[in-house]
Amino acid sequence: MTHSVGMVARLAGVTVRTLHHYDEIGLLSPSGRTSAGYRRYDDNDLDRLQQILFYRELGFPLEEIATIIDDPSSNPTEHLRRQHELLSGRIGRLREMVSAIELAMEAKRVGIQLTPEERFEVFGDFNPDDHAAEAEERWGGTDAYRESNRRAGQYTKEDWLRNKAENAEWGERLVALMDSGAPADGPQAMALAEEHRQLVTRWFYECSYEVHTGLADMYLTDPRFTAYYENIAPGMAAYLSEAIHANAITNA
Repeated sequence: MTHSVGMVARLAGVTVRTLHHYDEIGLLSPSGRTSAGYRRYDDNDLDRLQQILFYRELGFPLEEIATIIDDPSSNPTEHLRRQHELLSGRIGRLREMVSAIELAMEAKRVGIQLTPEERFEVFGDFNPDDHAAEAEERWGGTDAYRESNRRAGQYTKEDWLRNKAENAEWGERLVALMDSGAPADGPQAMALAEEHRQLVTRWFYECSYEVHTGLADMYLTDPRFTAYYENIAPGMAAYLSEAIHANAITNA
């Protein structure tokens, strides 16, 4: 079976112009053409396109992509191994970034007392002050916001790094539990939800069960919080939210 350039563009989520360009530079030339000269792509062409789009997503230039996938010493297994290594590295970096984002958003902190170098070490490229005005507008009149500000203003770089590590370790255990198929309203998930509540209490403000379920709802209604958890693992926002609600009901 062969496919037209328009069909391939729709399947791959790219433009026809992109496929024409790949053909022009020799990166992806269709295996066949119609009598009228129209491009026709077969399954092998689609496999090659999948490889191209993967490496492009990882930021490789087209010239380097051609070198990688045309290497005569490589094979499908080698490609899969390379992809696994690259994706694992990216996932690790993304988890570090989103951990820093959650730390900043939950702290709702204005003016964290860190030097620029220390901020970069803790938060990377994320700037917690970018959310300061909104945090104050949404929660500025609450005791939780004032208490979070008071505590965060006293934390050193080492404190922030320890908090970041604790959240990352907790997140890894939640993902593992979710991947195991354990129900979100089961005892193990509720135990991790309780740990999450206690982390918030220990580091930022007294997080009652009522406040905790409010956070759980925000994880689903605020696209930024939803994206944060979904970037760690698809379905994590809903899973955690359900676990928090189940834990609150059990402890009511």
